[in-house]
Amino acid sequence: MLTVQDLTVRFPSRFGDFTAIKGVSLSVAPGEIHGLVGESGAGKSTIGAAVIGLLQSPGYVAEGSMTLQDTDLRTLSTDQAHKMRGKRISMIFQDPQTSLNPLMTVQDQLVETIQAHEDISKTQARKRAIDLLEEIGIKNAETRIRAYPHQFSGGMRQRVVIALALCTDPDLIIADEPTTALDVAVQSQVLGLIRRLADTRQIGFLLITHDIGVIAQIADRVTVLRHGIVMETGKTAQVLGKPKNPYTVDLMKAVPPLDRRLDRFLVPGEDRKSDTDRDQAKGDKAEKWLLAGQKDPATGLAINDLSVRFVGERTSLWRKPKPFIALNNVSLDVRPGTIMGLVGESGSGKSTLAKAITGLVKPALGTIRLQDLDLPHGRDRGRHHPSRRLIQMVFQDPFSSLNARHRIGYILGEPLLHYGFEPDAKLRRNLVADMLELVGLTPDAIDKYPHQFSGGQRQRIAVARTLLARPKFLICDEPTSALDVSIQAQILNLLKDLQATFGLTILFISHNLAVVRQMADDVTVLRYGKVVETGKVEDVFERPRAEYTKELLALTPVTPSDW
Repeated sequence: MLTVQDLTVRFPSRFGDFTAIKGVSLSVAPGEIHGLVGESGAGKSTIGAAVIGLLQSPGYVAEGSMTLQDTDLRTLSTDQAHKMRGKRISMIFQDPQTSLNPLMTVQDQLVETIQAHEDISKTQARKRAIDLLEEIGIKNAETRIRAYPHQFSGGMRQRVVIALALCTDPDLIIADEPTTALDVAVQSQVLGLIRRLADTRQIGFLLITHDIGVIAQIADRVTVLRHGIVMETGKTAQVLGKPKNPYTVDLMKAVPPLDRRLDRFLVPGEDRKSDTDRDQAKGDKAEKWLLAGQKDPATGLAINDLSVRFVGERTSLWRKPKPFIALNNVSLDVRPGTIMGLVGESGSGKSTLAKAITGLVKPALGTIRLQDLDLPHGRDRGRHHPSRRLIQMVFQDPFSSLNARHRIGYILGEPLLHYGFEPDAKLRRNLVADMLELVGLTPDAIDKYPHQFSGGQRQRIAVARTLLARPKFLICDEPTSALDVSIQAQILNLLKDLQATFGLTILFISHNLAVVRQMADDVTVLRYGKVVETGKVEDVFERPRAEYTKELLALTPVTPSDW
C-alpha cells in the first residue's frame, strides 16, 4: 500500500539545514497497522506529514521516495496532492476538538467532506454520513449527526474524526496520537475500531504514538525512531518482546509495568548513575530554602460527603433544567506525606474533585479539611486564605498554564513576590535560578520564554513554580499524559524525589493505571462521581473488589514488561 524508501527531510535555517529525518524506510500493507514509536522529537509526525504532503514550511523532502501503490507522491503537483489528501490518504489528528469546526454540526462537516471528493447529492452524502457514524459505533446516528462537536464526549469526538477520515474510503490512514488524551475504556473502544476497520476494509494504518502499550495491543509491525533515524523495525512481538537495539531495550524498560512497583524509572539514552543519583550541589540553596519552610509535619487532607452539582441543559422554556451531579457524596482521606492516586474514566469527576479542593468549584454539600484547617467552599475562600498557598496544582498541559508573554524568571518569581517570601529582586532571581537547577534545568532558562522549551522541560518549570509557593499539598492532574515514555520517566522520577525529600502530600490524578501503580501509596477509583473502591495500591491492583476496577485493569494495554 505505502512504501517509503530512504526518506530524508530537512528544515533550512540561518544556522544551516536541520535534518529531521535521515534515510528512513518503511512500508504499510493493505489491512496492516504499522506502529511508529519513539520519543518526542524523533520525527514520527514529520514522516506522517511528508507522506500526506503537509510538511510545515520551510521543511522539504531532500532525498528518498514515497509511493502509494503505483503513485509516486513526490511527483504530484500542488493540485494533485490536494485531491489525493482526503481521497486516498486521510489523517486522524491527536486532538479531535481542534480537528472539528465548533460552528458546524457534525452533519455539515461530513457532508461537506464527502461532496468535496465525490459528485453526489446532499441527500446521498447525508445518508452515507449516517451509515459511517453507525459503522464506527455512534448510536442513534440519524439524530446525533445534527449535534455540534462540543455536545459529544472526547471518545465520541474521536469517532467523528475517524468518520471524517473514512468518508472518502481511503487506502491509507495516518493516525497521529489518536488515543493520547483518552482514558483506558474509551482508548480500548477507539483501538478496537481501528483494528476492525483495518480487517474489514483492508485500510492500511500508519499509527504514530509514544504509547508502547497501544503499539503492543494492535500494531502488526513497528518501527522505532530516534533523532530521525530508524533504530529497529519488524514484527511487533519481535521488536517489543525481544528487542535487539540497546535503545529499544531501554525504551521498553522505561514503560511502567502494571503488575509490580519500581523504585525508579529508567530513562532511555541517559547514564543510569546520573539518573539515579542527583547532583546534590545543584539546587542546594533552593532545597535548603524549601526545607526551612517545612518545619511543620506533613499535611493530610480529609474529604467527607462532598457533592458538586452543575446546572443541566434546558430542555424546555417552561421547565427548570435538572442539575448534573458531578460528584455524589465523595469521601476520601489522603494520609500525610503519601501519594493518593485518583483514577477513573473521563467524566468520572476526577478533575472536578481537584477543582473543589483548590476552591475553583463550589460544592453543594460536604466538607474539605486540610489537616486542622477547614476549607471554605469556592469563592468563600478568599485570595488571602492560607490554603491558596498550601495547596498547589500541576496541570496536564504546562504550555497553557505558563504565561507565554513572560520570561521564566518572571513567571517563577511571582509566587515569591505574591506570598512575601523574597521582596528583593536580586535575591529572588538567584533563588529562581537555583530552583531551576533543583528540577533539572540549567540557570540560563531564567531568561527564556515558555515556547523555547520542550513539553517535558515546561512540565519541570511548572513543578518549580508550585514549589516556590512552599506548598504542603500538591495536586498533579494528568501531569504526564501528553509525554512520551522517556520524558514521563524523568518527570515521575522528579516527583518521587521531591515527595521523598520534602514530605509533600500529593493527589495524583491519571487515567494511566500503570503510572498510578508506580507512584501511589493509596488509590481511589471514581465512576459517575461516586467512589467505587479505595485502599492501599497493592490491595486494589492485586485484589480488586469492585467489578468496575477489574474492568479498568483488564482494559489496560499489556506492555512488553508484562509479557
